[in-house]
Amino acid sequence: MGKDLLDDRFGRFRELPLELARLGHEIMGLATSYRQRSEGTAIDSDPPPNGQVIWQSFNLTNSFAPHLQQLFHRAIGIATEFNPDLIWACSDAYHAIFGAWLAERVRTKCVIDLYDNFEAFTATKIPGISSLFRRSTRRVQGVTCFSQLMADHVVQNYKRQKPTAVIESAVQKALFRSQDQVECRRRLKLPDEAHIIGTAGALHTSRGIDTLFQAYEHLAAENGNLHLALAGPRERGVHIPSGSRVHDFGILPHDEVPCFINSLNVAVVCYRRSARGDFSLPQKAYEIVACRVPVIAAAVGSMNEFLSKYPTCLYDPDRPKSLADAARRQLQNKIIVNSEVPSWADSAKRLEDFFEKVIQGDTTSTGTQPIAEIAR
Repeated sequence: MGKDLLDDRFGRFRELPLELARLGHEIMGLATSYRQRSEGTAIDSDPPPNGQVIWQSFNLTNSFAPHLQQLFHRAIGIATEFNPDLIWACSDAYHAIFGAWLAERVRTKCVIDLYDNFEAFTATKIPGISSLFRRSTRRVQGVTCFSQLMADHVVQNYKRQKPTAVIESAVQKALFRSQDQVECRRRLKLPDEAHIIGTAGALHTSRGIDTLFQAYEHLAAENGNLHLALAGPRERGVHIPSGSRVHDFGILPHDEVPCFINSLNVAVVCYRRSARGDFSLPQKAYEIVACRVPVIAAAVGSMNEFLSKYPTCLYDPDRPKSLADAARRQLQNKIIVNSEVPSWADSAKRLEDFFEKVIQGDTTSTGTQPIAEIAR
């Protein structure tokens, strides 16, 4: 997501452990980084003293193998001393494999979390990693998935027979809520009376951002009052439209994103069909719906199910004209999506219930069912 778990205090691997701590559980996390970052102990408590997570940070850089050996020794030492009832292994295929291995070494249970299709990650394509990942996912006591599509894929294709739960990513409802559009526009210095479409997220070709740019050029030619607003990291070489009606905010602080979303007439969720996109359920869709802003989204992955009652809000990710048509419909006849959006507390309670089943050895239910952590 272009954010760091510890530096930015952001995302699924931060919010769910913190909510579990608020429920009274003792949580310790081991966060490993593929880049140089500050190492040591960090305490996340927001707000104190209402639950806290103790994080141990460790770098996996400069002579990979020696650092990997140090990680093994350090992790075993931490886990042996902490004596967890369960290890939740998150982030990518390597952390899933490592979490399963560590749980066996310290004789505890393991749940692997799949917040994405890890087999589509470039690093997973190193020979042998995919088979190790599938084996670990098949053998651990529990698996959590961010969407039903991903959970069904794991059960069917990994031949998994042990419990698997859908634990959705969520939103901070105190942050992502409806706000006055005029006030938000004035804070961001956007024109009061303009029709503004836009997106906040990764501006990457692999996410289908070019479809939005081409659709905007088409709409702007027919509507002189149409503007485009953008926020988020972008890949090198991406061609962003120029002109006085294009407003590029770069990377906004997380707490300013709700203001950006609320300033829009139509918020766009871009994605593209791919090994990752086919399982996607972009968190930004939840954030937009929570803000009660009209949304249009690429008809990819779980968005088809999420917006099944709102087919006019979907567009063909490969056809700029389809996106333009969907945006035009929303501008002319605003539709607010009323689908349920979970809070992090909601998802954490479901996660707590699932962990309790795994810890108690409840394996009577197989397939998909609607504490320590290893994460990157």
